[in-house]
Amino acid sequence: MDQVINEQKVMNKIFWRLTPLMVFLYIVSYLDRVNVGFAALTMNKDIGLSPVMYGLGAGIFFWGYFLFEIPSNLIMSKVGARIWIARILFTWGLVAIAMAWVQGPKSFLTMRFILGVAEAGFFPGVILYWTYWFPARYRARIISYFMLAIPLSFGIGGPISTGIMALMHGALGLKGWQWLFIMEGLPALLLPIVVYLWLPDKPKDAKWLTEAEKKWLEHELEADREQVSVKKTEVSVGKTLMSPMVWALCIIYFARTGSNYGLGLFMPQIIKAQGYTNMQTGWIMVIPYVIGCIAMLAFGWSSDRRKERKYHLLIAFVLITGGLWGAGLLGPTTASLVVLCVATIGINGSNPPFWPLPSAYLKGPAAAAGIALVNSVGNLGGFAGPYMLGWAKQFSTNFSSGLYMLGCLGVIGFFVTLFAVKSQKVDNLAPQTPQKPAAVQGD
Repeated sequence: MDQVINEQKVMNKIFWRLTPLMVFLYIVSYLDRVNVGFAALTMNKDIGLSPVMYGLGAGIFFWGYFLFEIPSNLIMSKVGARIWIARILFTWGLVAIAMAWVQGPKSFLTMRFILGVAEAGFFPGVILYWTYWFPARYRARIISYFMLAIPLSFGIGGPISTGIMALMHGALGLKGWQWLFIMEGLPALLLPIVVYLWLPDKPKDAKWLTEAEKKWLEHELEADREQVSVKKTEVSVGKTLMSPMVWALCIIYFARTGSNYGLGLFMPQIIKAQGYTNMQTGWIMVIPYVIGCIAMLAFGWSSDRRKERKYHLLIAFVLITGGLWGAGLLGPTTASLVVLCVATIGINGSNPPFWPLPSAYLKGPAAAAGIALVNSVGNLGGFAGPYMLGWAKQFSTNFSSGLYMLGCLGVIGFFVTLFAVKSQKVDNLAPQTPQKPAAVQGD
């Protein structure tokens, strides 16, 4: 007999079952990769890191990420999300804790690279995982909720990280920055069992969905897969890796990621240079990233509501460039914090309209490879941004010249988006069912 399916009820059920855990995992992931920015407030002097060496080490994480991203995502598509994500968590937890015992530039560079290897595959794996659960018309919003972890990590990471460094300094003979790495790495060691027990690989494995809900969801996802294509056909992994569109997306994400990590990993030092203490710096860091959270949700909602990606991205890149160049022009002043907030609006607002694009052009194994390629190549911006800013700081008295250089990444992202991304609404964002409960065959 026919059984009526309430679409919103099913989507809410999936959202509340999966999204909170995924957001928490991403917060843990981000804290373990960006806490080095707070550790640098005292660590750099302790182990003899110059600004350029710190920038190199902060960014070299992404070379490890780059080299192992695609293999990791392809493995996940074969062995399942819960096993592979649990493995990634445990591995990066071990390495994150081991960061507490770096002794100098060489060990710092080595451990940051290994941390990138350990985390490779987590983010694109989750993006791929969402395609198993949410129809395309929901994905910008879901990605915006998931990626709230980024500004949240920078925001809550400030007071938490500086608090750990202040309170734990000297305990058991360890410095504050060493305790920072240990305490923020521990959750990744404890969470794999939660992931394994809580996450189903695909809807057919979800005991909390009825058979009718599973059938409806698979129908919706299959309708998406039939429309998603490059020339409406399934493209091989090899052709995907050579696709001009995929490489354009790589450049766009490179520009966005370079500005994000360049600013984020140096922002504690930029703020402290205005005369604040470590604790004050940690709390001030909350402000731009709370604003970034709001911007991410607003861009995701607007992008899905209008079923449009390109112009949301263009606006985001204008804000990135304007904010970074404005901060460089104002120099180490309180007013520069205001325009840095503008930059964080653009950085965080660019994610929701961007990440539905790879799955809007690719399907099948090509989607797994394409998403991983975009994320791995794009994340090399996470190497370039901090290195550029550290290199520029080495030859000047403040961060202005480095902020100008980061702003140029926004210009690159703007023009590649302008000429490479189609301006029409993505076809597969249109609802596949009427705006009323759908009827499916039930038992």
